[in-house]
Amino acid sequence: MRHLLAIVMLMTSAAPVAAAPMAYPQTNRGFEVEKGPAGLSVPDPYRWLEADVRTDANVAKWVEDQNKLTMAYLAGLPKREQIRQRLTELYNYERFGIPRVKGGVQFFTRNSGLQNQSVLYVQSPGAEPRVLIDPNPWAKDGATALAEWQPSDDGKLLVYAVQDGGTDWRTLKVRNVATGQDLPDVIEWVKSSAIAWKKDGSGFYYSRFPEQAGPKYLGVSLNQKLYFHKLGTPQSADQLIYDTPAFPKRGHFGQVTDDGRWLVIITAEGTDDRYEVHIADIARGETPRALVTGLDFDWSLAGSKGETLYFRTNKDAPRGRIVAMNALTGAISEIVPEGAATLTGASLVGNRLVAETLEDAKSVVRLHELDGKPVGTVPLPGIGTAGGFESSADGVTYFAFSSFATPGSIWRYNAATNSAEVVRQAKVAFNPADYTVSQVFYPSKDGTKVPMFVAHHKDVDVSKPHPTLLYAYGGFNISSTPGFSVSRLVWMEMGGVFALANIRGGGEYGAAWHDAGRLLNKQNVFDDFIAAGEALVKNGTTTPQQLAIQGGSNGGLLVGAVTNQRPDLFAAALPAVGVMDMLRPASCTHLTLPAADYV
Repeated sequence: MRHLLAIVMLMTSAAPVAAAPMAYPQTNRGFEVEKGPAGLSVPDPYRWLEADVRTDANVAKWVEDQNKLTMAYLAGLPKREQIRQRLTELYNYERFGIPRVKGGVQFFTRNSGLQNQSVLYVQSPGAEPRVLIDPNPWAKDGATALAEWQPSDDGKLLVYAVQDGGTDWRTLKVRNVATGQDLPDVIEWVKSSAIAWKKDGSGFYYSRFPEQAGPKYLGVSLNQKLYFHKLGTPQSADQLIYDTPAFPKRGHFGQVTDDGRWLVIITAEGTDDRYEVHIADIARGETPRALVTGLDFDWSLAGSKGETLYFRTNKDAPRGRIVAMNALTGAISEIVPEGAATLTGASLVGNRLVAETLEDAKSVVRLHELDGKPVGTVPLPGIGTAGGFESSADGVTYFAFSSFATPGSIWRYNAATNSAEVVRQAKVAFNPADYTVSQVFYPSKDGTKVPMFVAHHKDVDVSKPHPTLLYAYGGFNISSTPGFSVSRLVWMEMGGVFALANIRGGGEYGAAWHDAGRLLNKQNVFDDFIAAGEALVKNGTTTPQQLAIQGGSNGGLLVGAVTNQRPDLFAAALPAVGVMDMLRPASCTHLTLPAADYV
């Protein structure tokens, strides 16, 4: 809500906001110096602010004073209470997660509306859904969350992760689905881990870091290892499956194929989609052996049939293709060749391959036979974002769909008939037909054509200037696609225009689009975003005095950079949790992403 309140003054006038001078709290300067390359030294007088707010009284006092100033300013904004009430009204809607079906039992999350955390439900055939895990009572502030969860193949047990206070660390527990009671098994020191059950339900594979002294959130995330936990045994007895002690920065993720035969181990370093693949025959107790070496390309498992593994990869295909790999020999054959669209996901559903693609940042899902023959496209309810499509042996899976003006819906998909039916539809107190979405393409500084979605109320004439909120991310091969947001809806209800720019650094057009916005190409990301603002002004949609920009994390860095490079173009900026100091990224204990995309 706060970002709306921070820019609401733009709604009232086409002229710059004339705010009274603000008396900021004093920020003391220190004398620290950061040693840079080539003997350069950079003054760093505010390094004392890196101290933990929970233990450092000076930092805590500084944060308290800054918050007082901010809240006093927000309290004086016009329409603040009106916006708060409307946000509360709209956020109070029922929403669901994509179901998983194991042993004929359906598991899904549901939020009744204003709950801090979604609740996990279980539903047996012919029965009403019942609560299996409700994380809301876990903490008074609502910050302890149910993170990853995975039912056993027979649907009788569930591994779930407790995420405490917003950190990346998890504690794994096991719950009996029938009784709702937890088993004695508890797993600690888990972060960035997949959870994969053994077919017989005797235990599960997971990844964790070595135990360290002191608080977890200050721990260094090195030497992640893949383990197998046998139910009923202590964590200390867990079997080490795979690690790379010579490469402590590498992480390892275990997957078990639907037939339970193969353990597939994906190894990565950082967040790049560049993996090694190892495999082990579980029934034979095989030691993991290499199928793909070298952290060069994306290898994402789509499913398996006997000794054939299906992967989505960008090897020899920057926009992605689907290949079949022999689990015994490693031999590869192409099944679905690279196309004009970017392949973002693939799954084996029954005896068909589902290929999720992006066409100019919009979802198009295609269906193929196992030999690659095209069958058609999966029917979607409109232009937006579709995702899910987990592999399944019975040919039935689920996906979610949303767009800028369409709240999330859950669909049941049958690959054999290529048909989809809605099973759960969010109901929000507004009329989606009142809003329109268009896509435009604009030139960046170097001439590159960049797509941008523009959404607004149908009564808004975008040929005339209106307050406009421009958003982008631009990093880590992450695609920004149409999605529903209550806060953006309120902005549009009030007459504002929302724009989403699909700038370089993301994955909208494959590896080349990502690489064009990282490392020494990072300025392209900033240029693309600046050009988006210029295009909105040139088209008459807004003016520099009415243009606000927003981004978070890597997008926060983006907003910080362009605000400094083009302060004349933007009237308001929200660089949420931005990484602003790349000389000292290692000092940020919350930063889980490497610097490669930032610099």
